[in-house]
Amino acid sequence: MTQRAVPFAPGEWYHCYNRGVDKRVIFTGPKDHERFLMLLYACNSVEPIHISNIYQGKTLVDLVSAVRRKETLVDIGAYCQMPNHNHLLLREHDYGGITSFMRRLGTGYTMYFNIKYKRSGALYQGAFKAKRILSDQNFNRAVSYIHANPAELIEPEWKQGIILNEEKLRGFLSEYRYSSFPDYSVERPESSIINKQAILETLDVPQTIDQLIEEASIGSYAISVVTSE
Repeated sequence: MTQRAVPFAPGEWYHCYNRGVDKRVIFTGPKDHERFLMLLYACNSVEPIHISNIYQGKTLVDLVSAVRRKETLVDIGAYCQMPNHNHLLLREHDYGGITSFMRRLGTGYTMYFNIKYKRSGALYQGAFKAKRILSDQNFNRAVSYIHANPAELIEPEWKQGIILNEEKLRGFLSEYRYSSFPDYSVERPESSIINKQAILETLDVPQTIDQLIEEASIGSYAISVVTSE
């Protein structure tokens, strides 16, 4: 394994992301999305975990509703799952926290996916990528970019400023189950996956749909890989 060009540092935020190998779909339906959400919660622990035992007889609500008794590896500030990739906004508590969390997450989901779909080999396109958030402005835009990502599922040209049905887009983003955006306006079981307070330390107030769409538009936040593994 090569060294990262910019190593992770505790207390700093990073936009981490990865996609399926050959850009393949990695979430084929609600059960896949829910398993990934369960892993987001369960893998975020300083204690060793046995992935095969995480979800024995448990639903997503069962798992995320349980009181967390162990310290976490990272703060998860925002997340979004798309059909062939996922985005996370992470801050590690101690050195190695992000790497450990992402390794557990990737391994756990790949194991689940390969068993379910009777396949073998890598599911993801290499190691995850990461972008360090260097300013409050970029922090706001990163959160918006992550939360607005699902817009392309119903408005493919929205980043170019072409939105055919803005009202439909607003409703879609507000209710998209596989993003943390709803957690900043309503309480739901999945809210325990994220550390909302950690985000609000910088954002001050939750983002509105208008801010989300404006800040995430093309040119406002460009993904550039500043670290590699």
